[in-house]
Amino acid sequence: MRKIILGTIIALLFAACANGQNKNKKETEMKTIEINKEQFLQKVVNYEVNSTEWKYLGDKPAIIDFYASWCGPCKMVAPILEELAEEYGDSIVIYKVNTEKERELSSAFGIRSIPTLIFVPMGENPQVVQGAMGKADFRKVIDEVLLKK
Repeated sequence: MRKIILGTIIALLFAACANGQNKNKKETEMKTIEINKEQFLQKVVNYEVNSTEWKYLGDKPAIIDFYASWCGPCKMVAPILEELAEEYGDSIVIYKVNTEKERELSSAFGIRSIPTLIFVPMGENPQVVQGAMGKADFRKVIDEVLLKK
């Protein structure tokens, strides 16, 4: 009987340890990052200081998704972007800008259609795409334009 109880306790301890490891792994997975105007000015481009030239402030290529919570195509793109953030890890960053909350920021970039996606390679001008894209199309742009694979 003691062996059964001891075996059960050991099994529970291993399960608890393994469960904790999975939790830590989940916490470190990359996700899309919701940003506001202030964060945009610090992390992406400070268009208030330099309004005539695009000078990206990030240290890795980025996708910026201008979206709205009520937008059907935006809702279709959102899970794809989450999956891509996980798949590409820390080789790119994916920012999300809620056009309902960040009207001034959206206006500064002339956002008239959502979703509007800005692909920001390192050391080059950004490329803008309006409308929803499929996962394969995102991968192609990420690999060819952002990561230069």
